[in-house]
Amino acid sequence: MKRENREYYENIAARVRVDVIRAVYHAGSGHPGGSLSAADILTALYFGEMNIDPENPEMEGRDRFVLSKGHAVPAQYAALGERGYYPVEDMMSLRKLGSPFQGHGNMLKVPGVEMSTGSLGQGFSVATGMAIGNKVNADGSRVYVLLGDGELQEGIVWEAAMAAGHYKLDDLCAVVDWNGLQIDGENDSVMTVTPIAEKFRAFGWHTAEIDGHDFDQIFAALDEAREVKGQPSVIIARTVKGKGVSFMENQAGWHGKAPDEEQAKKAVEELGGEW
Repeated sequence: MKRENREYYENIAARVRVDVIRAVYHAGSGHPGGSLSAADILTALYFGEMNIDPENPEMEGRDRFVLSKGHAVPAQYAALGERGYYPVEDMMSLRKLGSPFQGHGNMLKVPGVEMSTGSLGQGFSVATGMAIGNKVNADGSRVYVLLGDGELQEGIVWEAAMAAGHYKLDDLCAVVDWNGLQIDGENDSVMTVTPIAEKFRAFGWHTAEIDGHDFDQIFAALDEAREVKGQPSVIIARTVKGKGVSFMENQAGWHGKAPDEEQAKKAVEELGGEW
């Protein structure tokens, strides 16, 4: 698959992060930390990997993406806006009364959102069902799903993992945004989810472990997953919560807190954007 140069994707990801900061600031609430950690992964999927058409969101045979860590939807809204599904400024109504851009994505109101998610783990199960449907339709499309590492504490995740392995869903690619933190602190302190790769392999998955902020590694893993036959694939992406904003990086406190105006302006400046 043809890829643009790395700088191209890095620039888009920076814009996605700026959009996230601005939207969460205007909302006065939201989840910036996990949105920023996922920005590079979402940029790679929407701009370099998936077969999609912003002018025809319901295109037959399109690839589908499910954001199972639904609270990180500001990053998905930003990626979709930057990709051309709607003007980016529209998402600045995030969490406002009457806005389609709520704190968790609504598939009935936002073009490009394939599944309404919120309760952790359910998006992964739905993605598994979509992949089974693709096998029945035999249209060659693929399903991508993004999970948080804290989300792996949910039992429903492992039920889906077991089903996907059993049905040999090689059209399903999961990505784990492994930033090591959740709302209550470090994953390992709340309830450890390691070893992640070994657990997925036990359920029959092909696994890859990468730096989730390195586009070369992201695309290499996506290409590898595309070539795997007879197994679903999971990419375990090591990331930094709050990536790109110095005072948010590796700080669990920014899981679900909006910046004030001074903080938001500083964040946007660090990301190379305009306020």
